[in-house]
Amino acid sequence: MSKTNLNLIAAACENMGIGVNGTLPWRLKKEMAYFTTMTSKVRDPSKKNAVIMGRKTWDSIPPKFSPLSNRVNIVLTRNVDQVKSKVPESVVVVPSLDEAIKYIESREDIELTWVIGGSSVYKASMEYPNCYKIYLTVIEKLFDCDTFFPNIDDQRFRLIQEEDVPTERQVEGDITYLYKVYKRL
Repeated sequence: MSKTNLNLIAAACENMGIGVNGTLPWRLKKEMAYFTTMTSKVRDPSKKNAVIMGRKTWDSIPPKFSPLSNRVNIVLTRNVDQVKSKVPESVVVVPSLDEAIKYIESREDIELTWVIGGSSVYKASMEYPNCYKIYLTVIEKLFDCDTFFPNIDDQRFRLIQEEDVPTERQVEGDITYLYKVYKRL
């Protein structure tokens, strides 16, 4: 039995859209800073967090920000050798979520594991027995999207309040959003 808890983090607009044409449909600096803080912060300074993402999510990270700093970047792809030849050496490339978890569990220095996209990786992670929490930023606006966050099953997850997560509505420009946290029942 795996000891690795998966935390999912995403921002979705009113129709649960999370992306369009391989990019985010919005530019929210404070929301991006929240993502960075949540996926980077550790209690034990000798450890790091891992971020698991699909290849399209990896491709969507602007080159100046990739790999994501202070985190172990793990990319899931069916074309491991092809992708390995294109990414920095520090990036771990594996064929499946199970392989990513095996890799994480082989290390002593990983504190938290974050799943950062895309849609099929979120879906697989939500079905995983160790899916622990979903950190969802709900953007109160409709954007044209071609990629969507899976439905959150309220029979399996419930909304909770978490200490480090602001509960008040956030405003950036003409966009308002809320941070929500769901915990597996």
